[in-house]
Amino acid sequence: MKADRIHNFNAGPAALPLPVLEEIQESFLNFAGSGMSVTEISHRSKWFDDVINDAVARTKRILKLDDRFHVLFLQGGASLQFCMAPMNLLGADDSADYVNTGTWSTKAIKEAEIQGKSINVVASSEDRNFSYIPRSIAFNAEAVYAHITSNNTIKGTQWAQFPETGGVPIVSDMSSDIFSRQLDVEKFGMIYAGAQKNMGPAGVCLVIIRDDLLARTPGEIPSMLRYTTYAEKNSMYNTPPCFAIYTVQLVLKWLEETIGGLGKMAALNHKKAGLIYDIIDQSGFYRGTAEKESRSLMNVTFRLPNTDLEKTFVAEATENGMGGLKGHRSVGGCRASIYNPTPLAAVAALVDFMKAFERKNG
Repeated sequence: MKADRIHNFNAGPAALPLPVLEEIQESFLNFAGSGMSVTEISHRSKWFDDVINDAVARTKRILKLDDRFHVLFLQGGASLQFCMAPMNLLGADDSADYVNTGTWSTKAIKEAEIQGKSINVVASSEDRNFSYIPRSIAFNAEAVYAHITSNNTIKGTQWAQFPETGGVPIVSDMSSDIFSRQLDVEKFGMIYAGAQKNMGPAGVCLVIIRDDLLARTPGEIPSMLRYTTYAEKNSMYNTPPCFAIYTVQLVLKWLEETIGGLGKMAALNHKKAGLIYDIIDQSGFYRGTAEKESRSLMNVTFRLPNTDLEKTFVAEATENGMGGLKGHRSVGGCRASIYNPTPLAAVAALVDFMKAFERKNG
């Protein structure tokens, strides 16, 4: 079975750790001695209580969250959070700051504006095709929150250091780099992340929200769109995406017990990205699309001399057991998504292929 697996560089849904997949396989027909599949057990059972409570506990332990922070599991992906965050956090007289660093930030801004919320776009990298992360941003002291997208999968940029906001809590979409490095959680009022890039399968969104922001939730919005609904019911107001939460729990277990936590994970992520960026920087054949100081450790985006060569590169990589290297449809080019579960061996294989492809076509 292992021999049939390829090196998976998809941007999302993306690679999962092989030990996690193997554990799922073992428990798929008989989970924890229940005589039922993990996809069949009741979300009101002790079996699932153990799953979700362990996922919450591991999230808090790994990120060093204190009791002010609530860990929630929602449906609708990060895209639903684009509207839920301003809906829950901004009253009629409130405003929030947004930094626009590409597609997902743009969507978040649009969803807030649809609701008529007061939004200030305090910085943008659109002037250089979203190829960099803005610096020296003047945030508004009266803003309820400052919204950023921590990693930009399409353009291949990432906040290496989170901005100084003057005490305004950061609300961050961390869909593509959650659990990839250590965080100063004191800066954050809320973090949200669709699971399918760096911590699990599609179908669940992790929301981490601090007490002071949770308290802003108004009572007049629909129950399923209130953060308090999920906080008060341990994310089980209705039937949650049980299998997706179970997989996230296993990924967190792998991160904590096999990898050894965020420090070791961050070091491995730097090493993986460095191998690919070294090839790009040493080559006149490959060209990175993100400015060097803003490069993502999760999504390495690059171009070849022409689109025909890019198509050939992707096709031959696929033939050589490397999938998912085609760039996002909106920008073209090539992209290697090297999230936490992507092993070093996969990156080494890609680097060897890139060298051979350049020798052949450069």
